[in-house]
Amino acid sequence: MGGLTALPYRLGVGIMLFNRLGEVFVAKRIDMISEAWQMPQGGVDAHETEEEAAWRELREETGVTRARLLAKSRDMLRYDLPDELVPKIWGGKYRGQEQRWFALQFEGADSEINIATQEPEFSEWKWVRMEEVPALIVPFKRELYQKLVDEFAPLRAQCSSVAP
Repeated sequence: MGGLTALPYRLGVGIMLFNRLGEVFVAKRIDMISEAWQMPQGGVDAHETEEEAAWRELREETGVTRARLLAKSRDMLRYDLPDELVPKIWGGKYRGQEQRWFALQFEGADSEINIATQEPEFSEWKWVRMEEVPALIVPFKRELYQKLVDEFAPLRAQCSSVAP
């Protein structure tokens, strides 16, 4: 990586949103030609806490406002961008992201999900089984997504026990 290792990580958050069946929300990025899906995520603004950033990102990317917090990741999780992407993403200022992840229970109806937001990031979305999530993401984020699945797996039972 050479000089790229000297670059800092961008502070961010991510959201694993569960439905009442214990499935996880994933969406396809609008700017990707590949079949790469991801969970909502984004940066933390200077004036906000990690949790505030998670709720803002969820609302901005999905329109979802009706959810409840189940847990947050024990640790900050990192991923490194491939060398060729560093100059193209975030103005070349970061080598990757360091994120706090939040598990949320969606309490609304699917009709409330709106990815056609003011600044859309996704072209389509779907609910998937939690175990499928790591295989859907770009390869350089798979290890992080697998850690999330392992950590948040016990929460799935809480979600599926909620009556629709």
